[in-house]
Formats: sequence, C-alpha cells, structure tokens
Amino acid sequence: MASSYASFSYISNGFVASPPPNSSAFLPPSLKLTTRTSNSRNLRNGVSLKSSNNHGLLVKSRNFRSVYARASAEKTVHDFTVKDIDGKDVSLDKFKGKPLLIVNVASRCGLKSSNYSELSHLYEKYKNQGFEILAFPCNQFGFQEPGSNPEIKQFACTRFKAEFPIFDKVDVNGPTTAPIYKFLKSSAGGFLGDIIKWNFEKFLVDKKGKVVERYPPTTSPFQIEKDIKKLLAA
Repeated sequence: MASSYASFSYISNGFVASPPPNSSAFLPPSLKLTTRTSNSRNLRNGVSLKSSNNHGLLVKSRNFRSVYARASAEKTVHDFTVKDIDGKDVSLDKFKGKPLLIVNVASRCGLKSSNYSELSHLYEKYKNQGFEILAFPCNQFGFQEPGSNPEIKQFACTRFKAEFPIFDKVDVNGPTTAPIYKFLKSSAGGFLGDIIKWNFEKFLVDKKGKVVERYPPTTSPFQIEKDIKKLLAA
C-alpha cells in the first residue's frame, strides 16, 4: 500500500509520532524534533539492534514481529471487549459478518472536519448494508482530544451528526496501548511498524474480523470507499 508520511518526528512518552504534512496540529515546544528516514522494507524485514548488556547478542525486530504475527493469526477483532463512550462493555463479536473501519479520532485535530464529515457520509450510505465505523478517541497526538467522554460524544454527535459507535478514550501507542490497538498494529505493521503516526489513522477489517488494510491519517475516507464496497460484496 502506498502511503506518504512526514519526514520529521517527535518523541513523547517513549514512542515516536509524526503529524501528517496536511495537518494543522499543534506541537508543544517541549517536544524534541528529530529528522529521520524510513525504509519500509527494512522495517518489515527487521533491523539488528545490539545491546551493551547482552554481550553482543543480536536481537532482531523480525523475531518479535513473527511472534506478534502468529498471535494475530489466532485472533480476530471479534475476540476483544472494549468500553463505549458511556463506559459500558461492548463485545466486538456483535460486529461479526460486518466490514469495519476502525479510526483513532481527535476533536481538535486539523484533520477532524474532513474526516468526520466523510466518515459520517460513508456510514449513512452503507450502514444498511452492514458497514460499521468504530471511532476511538485518543489524546496522544498534540494533546488534541483533552475532553471528557461526554464532551467528546457531544462534539461528534452534535457538530458532525456522527451516528457510528464512539468508544472510550484510549492510548494507541506506548506501554498503555489498548489491547485492540496492539492487535490492529501487529496485524498490519504499516510504515513504522507498531507506531500509530497521528490522529485519524484507519484500519479496514473484513467480515471475519481480520485486518485487510491500513491507511495513513491523510488518506481521505472517500478514498477508502472502493475497498469498503469490495468487502460488502464479498
């Protein structure tokens, strides 16, 4: 899958995150900017890391990635239970037989208007055919989802008329990553492996609960419509 990400990154809470080039996101001045170049082939194949504490033992990310891949092969999205925006447990097996688009959202992100509007349009167009959108608020990128769950719900449902399910605020990177996002990232590594790059990154899931595609934040929901139609027809 072709994707385009910004070439600069900031380090926060032990993980790297980069705003997409079209975002008007606010980056706090205390965050360190670093220049990086990424090679998706190297990331997929693994990069050797040498530790001063392991007497020259080479630990390759491919070993860990293969473990995650095996675990992912045994699970589906339907195996997870999450909390909705009102704090109630929701078993995702209720979405069996339905294609899903899973998105991490933020109310103050520069990408919010286009994404919320297009997501709402797609949901209205295809919900009667079984299509579902699962939105997970996240405050890890530029602190752009600082509100409470009731405030997030009111914003999405009032301003953008969002009718698709919105869930409890979660972390998508770092040591407190929500289990559902650990699974999504291990199933579709993307350009930077286990790192979600910014708000509105998207995962497309088939009717069996398997991740079939991952899209960077700058991918318009309308650009995904053809892939959604394929899953609905399958």
